[in-house]
Amino acid sequence: MSFHTILYAGNLGRDAEMRYTPQGTAVANFSVAVDDSYKDASGERIKRTVWVRTSIWGKFAEAMTPYLIKGQKVLVEGKLVHDENGNPRTFTRNDGTPGAAFEVRASTVRLLGAGSSSGTGEVEEGEAGEPSGALMPEENIPF
Repeated sequence: MSFHTILYAGNLGRDAEMRYTPQGTAVANFSVAVDDSYKDASGERIKRTVWVRTSIWGKFAEAMTPYLIKGQKVLVEGKLVHDENGNPRTFTRNDGTPGAAFEVRASTVRLLGAGSSSGTGEVEEGEAGEPSGALMPEENIPF
């Protein structure tokens, strides 16, 4: 598997779901709806939504999960996870049909807008998968 950095913003489609691996490591999964639009051959604007599967790990997941609720606007930076050929990872759905998807392992998640009761904040994943910062008010963000 190899990785590429990706940055995107959108809205959470549902609350983040956290679970623990058999080794006790926390992992939270959520999907982010990213709006996209383009003009077709006739010049008509076509709008669509692209869903980005996202995961966060360790103490980072434990710190962020309570704030990752349906409708929350987020800015995510992370690594695009794909197979050794650059293709999406393949899997078998519960109904037995094959599926394929890219996933992003987030290193930074910034809460945007008023969708959160905690305000705007950010946590970045540290070297050991632990948060390297705490949720911070928007006025403390240096840019």
